[in-house]
Amino acid sequence: MPGWRTPLARGAAPDPLRPAAPRRRHPARHGTAPAASQISTIMNNTAALEDFIRRAPRLFVLTGAGCSTPSGIPDYRDADGQWKRAQPVTLQSFLGSEATRRRYWARSLVGWRFIRATQPNRTHAALARLEAAGRSELLLTQNVDRLHQKAGSRRVIDLHGRLDVVRCLGCGAEMPREAMQAELTRRNPGWSTLDAGSAPDGDADLDGLDFAGFAVPDCRHCGGLLKPDVVFFGENVPRERVAESFAALDRADAVLVVGSSLMVYSGFRFVQAAAKAGKPVAAVNIGRTRADDLLTLKVEQPCEDALGFLLADTAG
Repeated sequence: MPGWRTPLARGAAPDPLRPAAPRRRHPARHGTAPAASQISTIMNNTAALEDFIRRAPRLFVLTGAGCSTPSGIPDYRDADGQWKRAQPVTLQSFLGSEATRRRYWARSLVGWRFIRATQPNRTHAALARLEAAGRSELLLTQNVDRLHQKAGSRRVIDLHGRLDVVRCLGCGAEMPREAMQAELTRRNPGWSTLDAGSAPDGDADLDGLDFAGFAVPDCRHCGGLLKPDVVFFGENVPRERVAESFAALDRADAVLVVGSSLMVYSGFRFVQAAAKAGKPVAAVNIGRTRADDLLTLKVEQPCEDALGFLLADTAG
């Protein structure tokens, strides 16, 4: 798209939350993704990112674990997109093994104490301000921690679900995670005082323990299996959630990826679709992403630093 890589003019800095005057699209490029070799740029300053955001009246924002690491929640992958730790439990293992369910809920009992106390950071605040200014068509997050909502964002879809809700796989009944925590603690009083390092998605590192005696409650309505209302590896994102997200992408002018390597296809497909439709895509992420060859702009900085300009007039 012509104009997206034009540097900011010298002089007074424009308000990043005020959209630039619309520019006409070149007929030859309308609806067609520009060649990656022509547009992909790696920047270590935020001037181009500020210009990108200013030129997009309606942003489709896609966030990942890098948004929440400054809040103390660990992530799964390193700067090259590789696993830093054991891969998370799969749906198939959770459903097929009582031992897996005992291990999962024991670790979750300890990890939930940390996750429920976690607070949003400046990345969450910056994106909430973007929405408040009317510039965010949708915030689609791959995180399950609800920190975007805690920071004030309202137009949010939790692509992979939410950790603060537990659902019965038999009858569909829901319960707050706090109620599950109380029941787990009642049945397993010795476990609630264990100390362990925090892990991604409310997990905790409890290595070397015997989980055979850990008691996991069943649904009080039907006796079915209880599972956190999150999308496990090997599980499909609900169709209606995907459809709603794609509808928002259709309405958006551009895509902003924040803190995601996009290695999981459930998130990557939205960038893939945006590029195919000729929508510019900017990414803020340290290290490699799966979509590097589709990006209009890439800023390799911590998310809080890269988006700090959105909060500049609120500091102090």
